[in-house]
Amino acid sequence: MAYTAHYDHSESESPTFAVVGSDDRIASPSSRESRIAELKRLGTRVEYREYASVGHGLGTGMGTTAEGWIINATMFWKRSR
Repeated sequence: MAYTAHYDHSESESPTFAVVGSDDRIASPSSRESRIAELKRLGTRVEYREYASVGHGLGTGMGTTAEGWIINATMFWKRSR
């Protein structure tokens, strides 16, 4: 999950890898808190990563604290099969 506009929740959610930059002024880390908490309450496997000094739009993360986020997300999804 690299967006915030998804508000519906169900017990059949797919495992969710959520990312946000600490300096994101469009989709702040606090905007994710309730969704992450609700997914966990429903029993969804969730991994949440907040990357320091990163704004909106992580891209590949190269040269930032988010570098490697795509690999981490892929590993998470592979473990969640």
